[in-house]
Parts: sequence; structure tokens; C-alpha cells
Amino acid sequence: MTTWIVSDLHLCAQRPAVTQAFLHWLHAEVATAEALYILGDFVEVWVGDDILMDTAYGAEFVPIVQALRRLSDQGVRLFFMHGNRDFLIGEAFAKACGMQILPDPTLLMLGEKRMLLTHGDALCTDDVAYQQFRAQVRDPQWQQAFLAQPLQARRAFAEQARSQSAQTKATQTMAIMDVNAEAVATLLRAYDYPDILLHGHTHRPAKHTARVDGHDYERWVLGDWHETAQVARIDQADMRLTTLTLR
Repeated sequence: MTTWIVSDLHLCAQRPAVTQAFLHWLHAEVATAEALYILGDFVEVWVGDDILMDTAYGAEFVPIVQALRRLSDQGVRLFFMHGNRDFLIGEAFAKACGMQILPDPTLLMLGEKRMLLTHGDALCTDDVAYQQFRAQVRDPQWQQAFLAQPLQARRAFAEQARSQSAQTKATQTMAIMDVNAEAVATLLRAYDYPDILLHGHTHRPAKHTARVDGHDYERWVLGDWHETAQVARIDQADMRLTTLTLR
């Protein structure tokens, strides 16, 4: 059976066509699959699972939750890994969807090959300002204090952070926002040189081959979802990047 791995959907009310394409794809393809892995940035912004109870803001996510729950109830295994946009997705949302939250990174077996999954943002170490921000918002104490604030205050903070991020990206070089080779090497060493490293985040879909400390490896990069999306499809021990046309 087929396993799908996707990343960087950035689902939000401002892009309803992408949400509809995702829901259609779940029904048409994933319903007969063995598993679906979502490697972060599933939604554009997430400020706490309690948004599902907000009739104004949470309504857009109801069809998504319902579709994933149906798949889970049908026996499709669903896995989720936090990204830089949705690191506050918690167990309540995961339970509603029937998903299991995975640690970042997570090691899997692909046939006889070892495959390491990660969102990818931790590898972009040349972007020092972002890494400082990432360390702050991933701190459990910061998250606890943030989630204790009123929903409206959290949404305002998220919108300000998104605006600042967009301004920063407009002035940065693409190289700074890509993964750092030494960060990749350090991660591979920590996991005893897996055969495959698969991530999203950079929105640069490709398959790279390289060597670290005499060990050959492949680095697969998933794409974001706009007019098309590049996702990984695994059939038994065969993996390939597949382009989805989002109509």
C-alpha cells in the first residue's frame, strides 16, 4: 500500500482553493493509502487548539478535521510533525483528527534504508535571527505563558509575526533561508548516518545526493502547496517525488 509524505500546505481561509484541493486529494488518493505523514506548516498559523471552539476563527478548520478523522476511522495511519507555523498544535487537535504527533526529527525504515524525517527549519542555521526566535517560541515556559493569553491577543501576535517574517524574507538572500550543509552533517552524525534525509520548509523541492564522513546519503526536499505541490509517494520500498496539480 501507498504511504504519502507532505509538508508546507499552509492551509488558511485566504487560500480556500488549496484547502479544497487538499480535501479532494484526501478523498481521491489517501483514502486507500496505508499512512499519511504531514511534516509541519500544515496550517498557515496556529495559536492554540482552543481555536476549534471559536465559531468565527475555527470554522475553517472543521472540514479539515472531519476529513482526517474519517481517514483515521477507516484505518489510514496519520502522523503530524510540528513546523515553524504550527508548533502550537497540541494533543487536542491531533486527537480530533486521529493523528499521532511525531518528534522532530523521526527515524523510519524504508525497506532496508533508514530515513530521517524533519520539518527542516532547524537546519537553516545561517538565519541567526530566526533560530533565536525559534528557540524562544519552542520553550515550554514561553508556550505556557502564550497559551494563557486571550485568543484575540494570540491572534494579534501571530499576525504581527507573520508580517515581520514577510518583511525579513524580502531582504534576505535565498542562501540564508536554505539549509546549512554543516547543520545537515551534524544531524546525520547524530542519527548514525541515515540513508535518506527528507524535509520541507525551504519550498525547494528536489532530490540531492551527497556524502558526509564517507557515508553517501540522499536529501529529499518536499514542496509547498500553491498551484502544484511536490510530495513524496512511497510504494513498498520505492520512493519518488510526485507533483500534484491543485485544481
